[in-house]
Amino acid sequence: MLIAANKAVSIDYTLTNDAGEVIDSSAGGAPLVYLQGAGNIIPGLEKALEGKAVGDELDVSVEPEDAYGEYAAELVSTLSRSMFEGVDELEVGMQFHASAPDGQMQIVTIRDLDGDDVTVDGNHPLAGQRLNFKVKIVAIRDASQEEVAHGHVHGEGGHHH
Repeated sequence: MLIAANKAVSIDYTLTNDAGEVIDSSAGGAPLVYLQGAGNIIPGLEKALEGKAVGDELDVSVEPEDAYGEYAAELVSTLSRSMFEGVDELEVGMQFHASAPDGQMQIVTIRDLDGDDVTVDGNHPLAGQRLNFKVKIVAIRDASQEEVAHGHVHGEGGHHH
């Protein structure tokens, strides 16, 4: 069986940046399970896995435009500490849900604290970076009708309702 749309795919992977630092890995844990064609993983990796079979191993470099996008300076802003009502202690690295300019929810990360000024960044932490994956395909199966309807894999390694 080959990886194609509506297949539940299990992969072992290690993700590194261009400096060779490990950003994420399934090593020592369960494989990542996703639904091919549903946008569960970044587009560049999903495209590279299309048509592969169990046991295949590949090295994939994904450019920012096919991963988390280019870094957008306009997504960085400075807010007043009073905007974080109910949060006693603010720290660099904390993340919050906020309304994006288009009305959608986005996650912002505190990048800097300076007195009453809080600098937040709405970019994904990996925006603007080339991502390097070492991947081994562990399993492929047909997704259930429910999984296809929900747009993600259920159960072991997948989504739990």
